[in-house]
Amino acid sequence: MAALSDAKRIVVKIGSALLVSGGDLNADWLASLAADVAAARARGQDVILVSSGSIALGRGVLDMGQGALALEKSQAAAAVGQIRLARAYEEALGPHGIKTAQVLVTLEDSTDRRRYLNSRATLEQLLSLGVVPIVNENDTIATDEIRFGDNDRLAAQIAVTVGADVLVLLSDVDGFYSGNPKEDATAERFDVIDTITPEIEAMAGDAGTGLSKGGMLTKLLAAKTATAGGATMAITLGSRINPLSALEDGAPATWFRAETDPQVARKRWIASMKPKGALIVDEGAARALAGGNSLLPAGVSAVDGTFGRGEPVKIIDPTGATLGIGLVRYTSDEAEAIRGQRSDRIEAILGYPGRAALVHRDDMAV
Repeated sequence: MAALSDAKRIVVKIGSALLVSGGDLNADWLASLAADVAAARARGQDVILVSSGSIALGRGVLDMGQGALALEKSQAAAAVGQIRLARAYEEALGPHGIKTAQVLVTLEDSTDRRRYLNSRATLEQLLSLGVVPIVNENDTIATDEIRFGDNDRLAAQIAVTVGADVLVLLSDVDGFYSGNPKEDATAERFDVIDTITPEIEAMAGDAGTGLSKGGMLTKLLAAKTATAGGATMAITLGSRINPLSALEDGAPATWFRAETDPQVARKRWIASMKPKGALIVDEGAARALAGGNSLLPAGVSAVDGTFGRGEPVKIIDPTGATLGIGLVRYTSDEAEAIRGQRSDRIEAILGYPGRAALVHRDDMAV
């Protein structure tokens, strides 16, 4: 597989067991991870960390023990632990000159298009400012109905959302095996998996790691999401010091090969959507779109249909030909109000500041 250092954008998933031991922070390990992140940032790579640990840290502060917790107690522990988790990353990465941000999400943030666009725009802005976002499920408010349920799948969704090249799951095993290596001496680790076949999925049923029988199954589900979205995914042992550097140097791992690159996957996803309305553009805008530019309000001559922010709309040229489909950043009423206007007039017209593009080029399949 391509070296980790070749990736432009990396998402790393960190489990509670790596970060917290007996309710206390594993500070030495976190310091080594911070050094790895700093090395990646020095190479010009974007890094996002998807980190568990808030409940584990909070329950230690609140002396809740190690048994199962009721939902309300879990949420309380998360509320206490989130502060300490964010501070731990800030203190670990700060000495390297790296700023951090806490981003809390729920499953609804990825299934609702408006929230999805907001999450994506926030993460993109943070990365553009050189910040390392620390993403976690918002356990203080999440219930079963709005939970990802595990950070493997959350990390995969984040990787797709931001168009990451590589997703790394730091695990308690060094890859995907044909059976449980703790129980089956003949179990073999896969170095590379090109396609997740039914046979591979069947192996996951016996490939749990002691934390749960389904532990490896959730990683396969994450791999399906990530690879379909254009991200190569690795499962590797996370407990070693400097786990990312070790992976870069050839440490044992299983690599799941991406089906395509992130941009192609995203364009394909947008192109498959059913449009809710249409934007008719002038000749100048049509030429600009053909050149890879975003669609600005000034280039829109008419708005057709009723749509909300984040919904797909057709983009039509003056002859009536469909140029493509895009996720619009304004409602149909807002689009009607600002069509034909310069972007610097948006705030004066709508009464609040807005984004310059009506449809950004990254949210468009032309």
